Amino acid sequence: MEKPYTGGCACGAIRYSIEGEPLFSNHCQCRDCQRESGSGHGSYATFARAGVTLTGDARHWDMVADNGKVKTRGFCTQCGVAVYMTFAAQPDVFTIRAASLDEPARYRPQAVTFAARGHEWDPLDPGLVKFDGMPPG
Repeated sequence: MEKPYTGGCACGAIRYSIEGEPLFSNHCQCRDCQRESGSGHGSYATFARAGVTLTGDARHWDMVADNGKVKTRGFCTQCGVAVYMTFAAQPDVFTIRAASLDEPARYRPQAVTFAARGHEWDPLDPGLVKFDGMPPG
């Protein structure tokens, strides 16, 4: 069995442990992720929800994505760090912010999403597959 992915917020009030490998890992350059990260993109790894153990008290913020569906961001009530996202249209997945990993070097991005909204001042790996929005399917 592979070692679980573990991580949490900056102060440790929220912790997660995830069994299994990511289903998808990406840098997202949409405006929502830019605003939340305070940078040109957010970096995420998405896992099967069944493998996730989550502890701590998260505050949730719902927002409507470009596709009109609700995505919920979970952040720490103590330190304010955003740790994860869930999606109403995809209840079987759980997405973590790559920087929240205890071992961020385990993160391996596969693609850039919403590349059409990227900024010249935030160059990303040119070898990654780029999608103007979300990839199909």
